[in-house]
Amino acid sequence: MTIRTILVDDEKLAIQGLQLRLAPFEDVEIIDTCANGREAIRKIKTEKPDLVFLDIQMPGFDGFSVVKGVMEIEPPLFVFVTAYEEHAIRAFEANAVNYLMKPVDEQKLADTIERVRQRLAEKKSAEDAGNLLDVLAEVAPDRAADFVDTAAPATESADRFEKLINVKDRGQIFRVEVDTIEHIEAAGDYMIISTGDNSLVLRETMKDLERRLDPRKFQRVHRSTIVNLDLVRQVKPHTNGECFLVLESGAEVKVSRSYRDVVARFVH
Repeated sequence: MTIRTILVDDEKLAIQGLQLRLAPFEDVEIIDTCANGREAIRKIKTEKPDLVFLDIQMPGFDGFSVVKGVMEIEPPLFVFVTAYEEHAIRAFEANAVNYLMKPVDEQKLADTIERVRQRLAEKKSAEDAGNLLDVLAEVAPDRAADFVDTAAPATESADRFEKLINVKDRGQIFRVEVDTIEHIEAAGDYMIISTGDNSLVLRETMKDLERRLDPRKFQRVHRSTIVNLDLVRQVKPHTNGECFLVLESGAEVKVSRSYRDVVARFVH
């Protein structure tokens, strides 16, 4: 698989140096270079690269502004490249693949490219499965859960799914253990993650968040709600084929008729 890549830096020598260091990686195709943030936003939206190496310290639109500027599309993977180590925390918050210091170390660059390959492979696999599930959920919602169970190879490992999710909320970064999450609710462009004793707000789409979670544990029970099935303690029938799931903390989550197949797991 070719990794279509854009390099962004206001220093021409820095771009040339990165081009030389990336040359040995045959699967990395540099499709364009940009000298400022505005140009980068435009190129990312039109070219739709897989990967962007992005300088942070640029006049006008800095690297973080570029990331914000492309959030309305499906963004590429970002690797931040900078001479200023104090930006590391913000790069971490922006969910960058990696953070490289100038001058770029060849071994760290090789590690980063390997990390990119893994992320892209996981993304492709998740997209294929997600697209199939979306279609199945529309035409036969009562069979969607069965498809999740049978479509996954018996040897599939849960290791490829997130164990920790980093959530920036109220100016702090919280590292949330996925197994402690009871349910997740969509609120506009945000996800409200509830762990039973705490609620945190994460800026991410529900579809993207679903792809990071193990579907054998986390299932949609409503168009705007995901539940950790391991933490369901009771099923309470409701009217019109709907019901409520009572979670470990005592919280109740409504299951819509379209997702009643999820409840079937508890009554077989």
